[in-house]
Amino acid sequence: MSVDANTPVLRVSGLTKTFCLHLQDEARIPVFDALGFTLNAGEAVALNGPSGVGKSSFLKLVYGTYLAAAGEIAVMHRGGWVDIANAEPRQVLDIRRETLGYVTQFLRVIPRVPTLDIVAEPLIERGESEEAARARARDLLNRLNIPETLWSLSPLTFSGGEQQRVNIARGFAASFPIMLLDEPTASLDAVNRQTVIDLIGEAVAAGSAVIGIFHSKADREQIASRAFELTPALAA
Repeated sequence: MSVDANTPVLRVSGLTKTFCLHLQDEARIPVFDALGFTLNAGEAVALNGPSGVGKSSFLKLVYGTYLAAAGEIAVMHRGGWVDIANAEPRQVLDIRRETLGYVTQFLRVIPRVPTLDIVAEPLIERGESEEAARARARDLLNRLNIPETLWSLSPLTFSGGEQQRVNIARGFAASFPIMLLDEPTASLDAVNRQTVIDLIGEAVAAGSAVIGIFHSKADREQIASRAFELTPALAA
């Protein structure tokens, strides 16, 4: 990553999103209306707001999983601004591979692929040697207390907590200029929760910009340098 600290890497402006419930008489639920937000390199921002306000939806909009009704989601990618809200699918995939990391709450992987390969894959996709990628994967799995006896097995056979830690290891294997985190510390024991907090801190210190959902106040205070408050959109 070559972006200097305090340099904008994500600019959201006029973001509007409404969900349409087709099975309930086309009822429309407003989520965001002309939302604006800026994220700088080297900072960690906590998304705050009541349950159901759209915190996870915001992350999915930035990642390009949800389509915006209006507005711009500009990401600094390869030295220029790209609007995720209007980018071609191939370009969105390219941004996800190089610029935009996303750690979700759930592990989604191909069955029967060994855990070590799953964690190393993001680095290999970037052109890292298999040896270097596997070394990074081993380090993360050790730090997150996944026993080595499990590394050759598919994580789909693991407990929920183990799957969550594998998902986190995969998310932090490669460095991303921007990281989206959806409750990465939820449901973890104190030791593993602190490891995840440390990983986030290391990413920020290296220049990554982090925006995430952290329901624990104590975790937010350790991780975030500021908060961004989301408020419920008013129905039309």
